[in-house]
Amino acid sequence: MKNFVFVIIVLLAILGFSSLFYIAEGERGIVLRFGKVAQENGTALVYQPGLHFKMPFIERIVKLDARLKTLDGQADRYITSEKKDLIVDAFVKWRIQDFEKYYLSTGGGNQRQAEDLLTRRINSGLRAEFGTRTIRDIVSGRRDELMEQALIQASESSNDLGIQVIDVRVKQINLPDEVSSAIFDRMVAERQAVAREHRSQGREQAEIIRADIDARVTVMLADAEREARQVRGEGDAEAAEIYANTYGRDPEFFSFIRSLEAYTRSFGQGDTVMVISPDSEFFKYFNSLQAAQ
Repeated sequence: MKNFVFVIIVLLAILGFSSLFYIAEGERGIVLRFGKVAQENGTALVYQPGLHFKMPFIERIVKLDARLKTLDGQADRYITSEKKDLIVDAFVKWRIQDFEKYYLSTGGGNQRQAEDLLTRRINSGLRAEFGTRTIRDIVSGRRDELMEQALIQASESSNDLGIQVIDVRVKQINLPDEVSSAIFDRMVAERQAVAREHRSQGREQAEIIRADIDARVTVMLADAEREARQVRGEGDAEAAEIYANTYGRDPEFFSFIRSLEAYTRSFGQGDTVMVISPDSEFFKYFNSLQAAQ
């Protein structure tokens, strides 16, 4: 009898512990009864965080993450209305809205499967939005409009998954490597053409400036030469006038001074050889000096 009572107590303890379960904060527990989602008043039975009871061996609790999650996958290639390729990196904020739909559509609440399904639908919506816009529209201020439309399409397409899409954001938009290289090469060629044009214009301006300076220098030199000749002529005229006045006052003395200057220039070096007759007019005063001595 005691053994029977002990067995009953053990069984009751096992049943009691198997009936208790705990749902952590940020989770929800969906109830499966005989492998199917339990219904209560026509809706799925979902437990909130806390300590709860269930029917042992009949009901099973599947815990699902109810927190806000981020889906940040790999960048994908999209085509614009101009048939241009773009590499777009986007992320999605989502959470479970209908736990029954989510459990049934994702193979028992498999989050990886849910994210795969959601990624395909988000990419489809983004592809449709990019396909109706040009590159200028996408990279301009209309990007917010694009993300808003993508969010609307993602929300509509994910309703049957039991998922609520909170936000869709485009992080980065790049051109494919081959297109980027082609654009870079074209930009380099354009900059080189502009540089060549500027250099050509610079050389042209340099030639114009150089020709102008040369013309100014020529004119200045000509003016200077003209003024020099004029001054030299005036000086020669003044010197001739002085000489003439002096000669007029005492011609004999003037002739004597000129002869001395000629002797100085001729014999000043000491090695001058002259072949001239001693009776020449050149030695007029020189001979008279010797005669006086």
